[in-house]
This record gives sequence, structure tokens and C-alpha cells, in this order.
Amino acid sequence: MTMYGRLKAAFLYFEGAVPFRLKPALIATVVLAILLLVPAPAGLTEKAWALLAIFLTTILAIILNVMPIGVIAMMAIVVVALSQVTAASSREAIADALSSFSSPLIWLIVVAVLISRGLRKTGLGRRIGLIFIGLMGRHTIGIGYGLATCELLLAPFTPSNTARGGGIVHPIMRSIATSFDSDPAKGTEGKMGTYLALVNMHANTITSGMFVTATAPNPLVVDYIARATDQSLELSWTTWAICMAVPGLVCLGLMPLAIAVLSPPAVRATPHAVEYARAELTKMGPLSGPERVMIGTFGLLLVLWANVPALVLGEAAVLDPTVVAFVGLFVLIITGTLDWNDVLSEKSAWDTLIWFGALVMMAEQLNEAGVIAWLSARLQDGILASGVGWQAAAAILVLLFVFSHYLFASTTAHISAMMLAFLTVGVALVPPDYVAPFALMMAAGSTIMMTLTHYATGTSPIIFGSGYVTMATWWRVGLVMCIGELLIYAVLGSAWWKLLGLW
Repeated sequence: MTMYGRLKAAFLYFEGAVPFRLKPALIATVVLAILLLVPAPAGLTEKAWALLAIFLTTILAIILNVMPIGVIAMMAIVVVALSQVTAASSREAIADALSSFSSPLIWLIVVAVLISRGLRKTGLGRRIGLIFIGLMGRHTIGIGYGLATCELLLAPFTPSNTARGGGIVHPIMRSIATSFDSDPAKGTEGKMGTYLALVNMHANTITSGMFVTATAPNPLVVDYIARATDQSLELSWTTWAICMAVPGLVCLGLMPLAIAVLSPPAVRATPHAVEYARAELTKMGPLSGPERVMIGTFGLLLVLWANVPALVLGEAAVLDPTVVAFVGLFVLIITGTLDWNDVLSEKSAWDTLIWFGALVMMAEQLNEAGVIAWLSARLQDGILASGVGWQAAAAILVLLFVFSHYLFASTTAHISAMMLAFLTVGVALVPPDYVAPFALMMAAGSTIMMTLTHYATGTSPIIFGSGYVTMATWWRVGLVMCIGELLIYAVLGSAWWKLLGLW
């Protein structure tokens, strides 16, 4: 056998034997080698540049589907620890590589997935799904509007978009999908589950931008806008809600239709669904004891996530959303609604813990290494040196801020790292009369960017982890929706803000 034949035979053997796709793995390895051979740019240390190379290669490996995403994440943890790009010793490096696993955000996601198992086990999820089908089930798009309406009603009172979209709405969405036998385990997710999962995600993103209290980073955005404008633009809860109401409602109204075009459900009309749902509800009979416990637990979670005790007792009664989630899970366990085997066997929760934790870790380490500040400074210098008009400069700043979210696994981290700097440059470039629409576009962009990736915000890995949406579909739909929503806010939003007298 010739040398070429031996190499080909070896390649074919390993391609069938190893637990990864060999060709994409080789592409990712070559890209990593090239990036590491490139000298570190001025302003970055060699270790910071190497960390960025590892992060970019990890994202590429995920996009190319080299291995299951959890395995890729574990590989990234190993590489960060072995290369010691974040520390001077392997002991410190492995501590950095595992640092994000103590993050409350990550555990909020895990516990939300575990709580959602209770909906399936008790049958309450199926009951809720059947109720939605009975009310709006003649068309799949109608069910999509039902989910969007649910998000809108909960958003003002749920300061964690992860808790709302992943812990409350997503289990309902899954119950509805499985009621129509749309299940990734059966290969039937395309019936309607993919469509409903995307509606679930994008409704969460849109409503997160409509109220200050709809997601955790929004108060930080309010603070940064006030600081950048020297307190001349201070957004109260009411002002924010009024400013975002018209463009937000238009986005929410168009979103289920747009997703029906971008990712159409195989089952569109369900003419007999209403009768079926009513018949099945009759068979189920009255609420069972475990179902009542689930309802009580969700009521408790909603009250605590909405900070109702703090309104009565003061700031001392404020509870972190993750603490609230653990309380809910504990209630379900001690009442026997869930048992410990349920917790251990919920594979999607533990898979999400690994892969999302690794991405959050690398994003945080990039920030600590100064990579994000370096990127921000280079972008700002480029805009200033280009000599473009203020309108183009403002648009570039908004777009760069939004699309740099591909580098982040947390909106809070992204906003903390970059938003104040971008706002400061924008306020310096934009005439005073037009500062308000620029600042409001930055505020809108801070939640619109959640659409881009399956790791963009805490809700994303919960919905993505359920298996209804492929990564390619997620990224494609996310990009189109992001651009569309930015255009709606830029055109309709600006006109609305003009009518309100803000510019």
C-alpha cells in the first residue's frame, strides 16, 4: 500500500472510531494554530491574545459541530487550565477555569430546568398546554401569540428574564409541543416545537427590553445613560415603559409571523385541536394534589421574583433570583412532587451547567485580561479617525455594541464591560438634541442582542438545551430578527420618541 493509501486508511479509521467529526476538528485545530502564531497586537499581552484565540476556536468548534457542545466546553476548560493563559500556575489556572461554576446565573438556569421537570411529572404542564390549545389552538401561530402574551404579562413583574422565559414559559411551550407529538426525542420537533421554541425565545428577548424590571441588567443601563449624559436623561420605570411601548409592541406583534416565515412549522392548522383539548381535559379530571403543589410553587416563585415582599418589608427582604429558584426546587422536593432521582436524571440541566459555565468563564476571563476594553478602545479610535458624520458614527456604535455580543455569554457582563464607554463616545459625537434617541437605541440594543446566539443570555441555553432548535437555525433566525428589530426601533422608535418630545 502506498503512503497515500496508508494515510487515507488511517484517516478513515479514526473518522469512524473517534467521538468527534475529524474534518471539522482539523479545521478548528488549524485555525487555533494560526491564531497562536500571530503576534499579539499592541496593547494585549501574549496570554490575553492566546485566551482570545482559545475562545474564538471554541466558538468555531461549536459552529462546526465538532463534538457535543458539553464535550467542547470541557475541552476548553482543559486547554485554559493546561495553557495557564489566565494565571501563573496550573493550580490558579484550574481555579480560573472552574470559577464560573459558582455563578448564581448559571445555577439559576440549572434549577429552572429542574423545576420545569415538575410540570412534566405532575401532568400540570400537559394540562396548561391543553388549556392553551383549547383557547387558541386552531392554528400554530395562534399558540405562538398565546406564548408571547404570557411573556408580556409576566415581564413587568419578573426581573429575571431567565426565570420568566426559561422557568415559567418554556415548560408551558414544551407541554404544548408534546401534546401534538412534537418531540426532539422522536425526531418530530419540526411539527411545531421548533417554531414555538423560537417564539418562546424571541418573546423573552422583546419583552426584556420593554420594562426596566424585565431583566436584571436594565437598571445598570439606566445608570449608565444618566452618567454618560450628565444626568440630563434619567429614565424612570414609567419613562422607559412609555418609550419602549410602541416599538416593542410592534416587534412582539410581528415576531410570531416573522418566525413562521423563517422557520415554518410543519403543522400550521389544527382544526380539531380545540375539541381534542377539551376532551382530554375532561379525561384528566380535577387538579391532582401534585398539580396543586406545582401551582402553589409557581405562585410563590412569581411573588418572590417580582420582589413583592420587598415592596412591603423594604430592601432587606429582596431575594436574589437564584435563591428564589432554589427555594422553589426545595419545596418541590420536600413535598414529594420531585424526588432526588428526578434531579439526578435531568440530563439537560447538567449538560447546560458544563457548556454554559465554560463559555461564561472564558467571557469573564477575556474581560479581566483587558481584551474587551482593548477591543472597545480600538473600535472607538477607528470611528474617531474615520471622520464619518455623527449619524454614521452613532449607527456604527450601536451596531458594534450589539454584534460584539457574539463574544459574550452574559448581557450583564457585556453591558458592564462596554456600554458606558460606547455611550460616552456617542454623547461626545452626537449633537445634544439627538443624544436621547442614540441613548435609547443603545438601551434597546442591550436586549435585542440576546437573539444572536444560543449562549447570549440565561434563557438561551434552557430553550436550546431542550433540543427543539438546531444551532444553525438558532443563529440564522437570531441574526435576521436582530436586524429587523433594530430597524423597527431605529425607524418607528425614533418617530415615537420624536412625538414624545425627547428630541
